[in-house]
Amino acid sequence: MVTMKKTLALLVLSTLPLLAEDIVLPGTVISNGQKMIGSRYMGYISKVFVKLGDKVKREDDLYEMESAEFDIMKSQADLMLEQSQVVLEFWRSRIKRINTKKNKLKNKKLNKIAQIDFDDLEAQAENAQAMIETSQIMVEEASIKAKQMATVYNYLKMKAPSDGVIVQKNIKPGDMVMPGMLTIMMVDTEDLTIDISISESTLKVAKVGMDVKVLIPALDYKTKGTIDAIIPDANPMTHRIKMRVTFDKKDQNVFPGMYAKVILEDVNMGFKPLKLD
Repeated sequence: MVTMKKTLALLVLSTLPLLAEDIVLPGTVISNGQKMIGSRYMGYISKVFVKLGDKVKREDDLYEMESAEFDIMKSQADLMLEQSQVVLEFWRSRIKRINTKKNKLKNKKLNKIAQIDFDDLEAQAENAQAMIETSQIMVEEASIKAKQMATVYNYLKMKAPSDGVIVQKNIKPGDMVMPGMLTIMMVDTEDLTIDISISESTLKVAKVGMDVKVLIPALDYKTKGTIDAIIPDANPMTHRIKMRVTFDKKDQNVFPGMYAKVILEDVNMGFKPLKLD
């Protein structure tokens, strides 16, 4: 009788559907909009307009460099452009006067002396035309230099490339910065993602585009999310896979670095039924 009951129990267990349960995955909120702002030129910091934790808008001033040396370079570039334009205008006026004289001689019957004067005017016209072409090249080069200096001058006052929060500040007034040096780091607090490290076995149920539940325990905030990407880990020895989940933060104060939980609901992990001997 006992044997019969045990056999029936095993039979029932063997025919049960595959077990389903919730899977809770711990993760970290990260920003997809991290901005590392570096200096393009060498110089001294004169003003810093932000501090750690400040929220900034696009085009807000971040810091300013001393401009005395750049003022001189910009003035020289502007002066060179102005002088080259004056030279170009001079030769244009010169060739205009020469052509006027040539036209007057053309309308007259040329004697030997007049012919010599006409030939001399043609030579002057050729020379003036050559000087015009040279002056045009000088104007183009001076214009490019002036534009470059204007661009450099704009970089003396660094502005925020987008909305965000200041999370790192490596400068203060009086500091000297070098080209490529990281001065300020900011993150976009609107474009957030949850970064999760999952095991290989979770790949059986976690798929890109799958809807999940998201919990931010510190705020007791629950919302919906979607698996956005599954990325192979660069280190094959860990046997872990990275997964990114997008979610709607709404008006909650969710920041990069916060702890999060991602819940895969009623997931069938594929437990095998008991086999009967």
